[in-house]
Amino acid sequence: MACYSLLQHWTARLSMQWVSSVWYMVELADNRPRWRQVHEIIRERIRSGHYQPGTRIPSVIQLQEEFGIATATGQKVMRALRADGLIYTEPGMGSFVVEQLPEEPGD
Repeated sequence: MACYSLLQHWTARLSMQWVSSVWYMVELADNRPRWRQVHEIIRERIRSGHYQPGTRIPSVIQLQEEFGIATATGQKVMRALRADGLIYTEPGMGSFVVEQLPEEPGD
């Protein structure tokens, strides 16, 4: 009986992960590089306040799950966000939105 419960637990857990990954995956459809599309989406989420200053943003692995991108693509997105001055990374902790957002060109 304990074995059945354990199997049932893991099956339900795997199904929920699969469903949530498919449910939340964002479709990238235009002809621009995928890293640029994801970069613009995350940048907009930061600028709009979806990710508040000081809060942790999704990891490279979470970006892979949400957008269906490769690890190298996710790393390139993070490098671009750091270069824009929108995030900083604490080794072993994650990446966070800076406390003071830089001005957008034209603001």
